[in-house]
Amino acid sequence: MRTFAGLLLAAAAGYAQLTAEQRQLNIESFEKVWTTIRDKHWERNPGGLDWQAIHAEYRPKIEQAASTEQARQVMRDMLARLHQTHFAIFPGNVYEDVGGAVMGGGTPGLETRVLEGQAVVTSIDPGSSAERAGVHPGWVVTRAGDKDLAPMIRKLQAVPELHELTLERAVEAALSGPEGGDLAVTFLDGDGRQRTMNLRLGPPRGAPSRFGNLPVEYVWFESKKIGNIGYVRFNLFLDLARVMGEFGKAVTGCRGCDGFIIDLRGNPGGIGGMAMGMAGFLVEKPDEKLGTMYMRDNSLKFVINPRAGAFDGPLAVLVDGCSASTSEIFAGGLQDLGRARIFGTKTAAAALPSAIEKLPNGDGFQYAIANYISEGGKALEGNGVTPDVTVKLTRAALLAGRDPVIDAAVEWIRKQRTPQ
Repeated sequence: MRTFAGLLLAAAAGYAQLTAEQRQLNIESFEKVWTTIRDKHWERNPGGLDWQAIHAEYRPKIEQAASTEQARQVMRDMLARLHQTHFAIFPGNVYEDVGGAVMGGGTPGLETRVLEGQAVVTSIDPGSSAERAGVHPGWVVTRAGDKDLAPMIRKLQAVPELHELTLERAVEAALSGPEGGDLAVTFLDGDGRQRTMNLRLGPPRGAPSRFGNLPVEYVWFESKKIGNIGYVRFNLFLDLARVMGEFGKAVTGCRGCDGFIIDLRGNPGGIGGMAMGMAGFLVEKPDEKLGTMYMRDNSLKFVINPRAGAFDGPLAVLVDGCSASTSEIFAGGLQDLGRARIFGTKTAAAALPSAIEKLPNGDGFQYAIANYISEGGKALEGNGVTPDVTVKLTRAALLAGRDPVIDAAVEWIRKQRTPQ
C-alpha cells in the first residue's frame, strides 16, 4: 500500500509530466469547451445551470490538473453537470479515427457493419470493383491498406460516448481513398480463408447532389417488390426532387400491396423537411406531427403534409445504429403515431447532428446543438428509436444470403393480411 508521502510524490511526478505549454493547451481546451456550450447549446441556461458559475467552479480545477488525463476528467465532470448525452471528451488518438479520419473520394463499392467486433460486408454496390472481384456479403474486412481494422474497432468500442454511426464512418474512411487508385483489402471469406485483393476505388454509388454549402453527396434510391410487398431503400434524405419523386412513385404504385417496407438502415439523415413530405404518402389524417425540434431561438414542428390516396396498409420501417437524424425523426414519429412498426436495432440517438471538433490539446470534443422531442414526448437525441421488434443482422445470415431484419418485417406484414 502506498504511503501518503508516496502519493504526494506520485502526484508531483504526474504534474511534472506536463510542460508549461501543455498545461496552457489544456486550459485553452477547457475554455473552448465551456464557451461552445455557452454559445451553441439550445438552452440559454444549458441544463438549467448558471453556466458562468460553472466556469468559476471548474477553472481552478483545470489549472490544477496534474496530467492531461486529469484535465480530460475535469472537462468530462463539467459536461456531466448537463445530464445530457452527446457531450463528450475523448483522447487525441481516438479523435484521429473518428473526427480526423479523412474520407477519400473513391470507394471499392462495399458496405460494412461492425458485427461482434468485426467489420462485416453487408452489401456490394452493383458494377463496383468489389462485385467484379467476387466479394460476398458476410466476408470480414480485416485490413485496408496499411490499417488493421480490429485494433481500431476495439479502441473505438471502448469509448462509450461514441455511437455506432461514428464507428462505421471510421471503418468507411479506412476503406476509401483517391478515386482511380487501388486499395489492398484483406478479407476473411465464408470458409475462414484470408484473401487479399487489390480493389480499384471508383466513384461512390448514386448521383451527385448538393445542398446549400454542404459538400457534394452521392445519393441512391432503390425500390422493388418482395412478393406483393413494396420495398424501398435510400442512403440519404437529400436530392429532394428525385428521391421524393421516386418515393412517391413507389408508394402510389403499391396501393394494392399487402404492405410496405422502408429500409432506413445506414441512412444518417439529411433534409429534415423530407420526413414530413414522405410521411404524407403514408398518413391520411391532417395536422399530425412527427415531433418538434428545439433550438436556442426558435422551434420547428414537423407537421405531416397528407396526400390524397395515401397508402394505409401495414407499414414496416427498418433501422439500425447507423440510422440517424432525419431517419430517426421519420421512424420515431411514425412509431409514436401508431402508423409504423419498427424492426431492427436501436438507432444512433443522434436526431440532431452532433459536431466533433479538435481541441487545442489534440483531444476530441463532441457536442449537440439542438434537441428533438417526438410527438409521443420522447427525446430522441441521446436516446434513439427503440424498435418494436429487435432483430440483429448476423454474419451467418449474410453468408447464407439472408437478411433477418427484412425477413421479420415480411413475416409480420403477411400475418396482418392473413385472417387470424
